[in-house]
Amino acid sequence: MTPGPAAHRSADRGEPAAPAAADPTRPRRHDPQRRERLIDVALGVIAEHGVAGTTHRRIAAAADVPLGSMTYHFDGMDDLLHAAFTVLAERTADVFDATLSAASSRQDAGEAVVGLITGTTLTSPETMLASLELYALAARRPEFRTITDAWMARSRAALHTHFDPETALMLDALIEGTTLHRALSLDPMGVGTVRTAIRRIVQP
Repeated sequence: MTPGPAAHRSADRGEPAAPAAADPTRPRRHDPQRRERLIDVALGVIAEHGVAGTTHRRIAAAADVPLGSMTYHFDGMDDLLHAAFTVLAERTADVFDATLSAASSRQDAGEAVVGLITGTTLTSPETMLASLELYALAARRPEFRTITDAWMARSRAALHTHFDPETALMLDALIEGTTLHRALSLDPMGVGTVRTAIRRIVQP
């Protein structure tokens, strides 16, 4: 289609032509929580592709946002990884807090720990894979250990509501190790064995 006279006059005067009218049928994206959404998507990308395979472009494509959104909301990949893994740790710690707070006795707390280890809240594929990526990254790069250290501190604090500090420390290590053992073993430790291990730690 050739431009009309008005468009020719604008071009002759060196003025920019009027912008095309917006398509009224195309919904405008209202995304005030874009940064939070990008973090959620990033955790999924990390779980699927690992830290080494996680890129701004891959996250932007998965979130269906312009690539420029990544550099607008995050100051580089390290900033994004730190934000994503901090959210992962805080969400997991929130589960610890809620589960242990619901226990009304030391015995109930012991059963709550059994549930944390053998349930699916902490061991969903995405959570487990993202957690393993965090462990590997923190092992290689000490600056990310502030996340794992804060995570362990919150876990112990939740356990402190029912157990003395030394017992809480042992339980925290047991939860971490046993959860990984069950996730990676071809013959996972049974619920009964998990319960027995916890009882041996918490018995007076």
